[in-house]
Amino acid sequence: MFPSLDLWERLLLAAAVAFAIAYLMTPPVKRFAEAVGAMDVPKDERRVHDHPIPRMGGLAIFLGFVLSLLLFVDMSTQVMGLLLGTVIIAVMGALDDIMNLNAWIKLAGQILAAGVAIRCGIVVDAISNFTPAGGTTFLNTYWLAIPVTVIWIVACTNAVNLIDGLDGLAVGVSTISSLTMLVVSLFVAEPEVSLILAALTGACVGFMPYNLNPAKIFMGDVGSQMLGFVLATVSIMGMFKFHAIISFLVPLLALAVPLADTVFAFFRRIFHGQSPFHADKGHFHHRLLALGMSQKQAVAVLYGVSAVLGLIAVLMAGQSVAVRIVCIIAAFLISITVWQLVLRSVPKHAKEENEEK
Repeated sequence: MFPSLDLWERLLLAAAVAFAIAYLMTPPVKRFAEAVGAMDVPKDERRVHDHPIPRMGGLAIFLGFVLSLLLFVDMSTQVMGLLLGTVIIAVMGALDDIMNLNAWIKLAGQILAAGVAIRCGIVVDAISNFTPAGGTTFLNTYWLAIPVTVIWIVACTNAVNLIDGLDGLAVGVSTISSLTMLVVSLFVAEPEVSLILAALTGACVGFMPYNLNPAKIFMGDVGSQMLGFVLATVSIMGMFKFHAIISFLVPLLALAVPLADTVFAFFRRIFHGQSPFHADKGHFHHRLLALGMSQKQAVAVLYGVSAVLGLIAVLMAGQSVAVRIVCIIAAFLISITVWQLVLRSVPKHAKEENEEK
């Protein structure tokens, strides 16, 4: 159940190297962002900062993550697919941070990156299921394998991007998600996946001191989309294919906050007759601010929700059916509670929009 000492050493080194590179590279990345004009200017009411702040800080996370992988992870076909897809996402995100790409161009880039990952074998082609009687069955996805994989990767990529609205929120939630899946991957003996997640966690933590409120630099699309892409692809490499169908919920719970926010945003915009890509102030963090919370308080609440759901995901990775059932009930009750809390306040702009209609 527990990794060998050699694996522990590699995990710690992968995390430490990624941390050091991300931490040391953030200041020069900040200067580079300022030089190329990658600045987030508060030009509308959605933004909560009051002065221009450099974005593109995700380049530091990217460098720490990729260099750590090259040093400590064996370059299998799937890892190569992950790296190539990550490079595509990072390049597209960097261009978007500089020149604000069209939403459809970004979607095309995300699908291309997903296609590269799929071509290298990262695909949801089967899900194993531990039955209560102790046996194991397999659910094949057949012709749905590729579309399901593309939807999952694109959804997660955009989910982390959409919650990147408060200082430290996206990088913190991504760190919690990565740690959750890291622990589960150790339980199910997936050393390759564990090393990838250790590198990702280290890179996120290395960037975090510069991104916490008050932020000195934002991660930008290059960071948020990259984090979502990596978490999505790693979850397929690890838990979808090699653990119980009930643990299909593990990556869902680990990424519950950004995924739920994305789903609500999609249907909210469609319901209001807007494009799904239309920006608004209806995200979870905006609603928490509307309840009177400060930035730090809103971020702390979403950290807490992510951590609790992550703990439930880890407990669900066990073999006990009773524990899994309790975890599902707990996750459901937490989701209902958060839903009621968040919906208790409708942002002012949303009320005005509805009154105009």
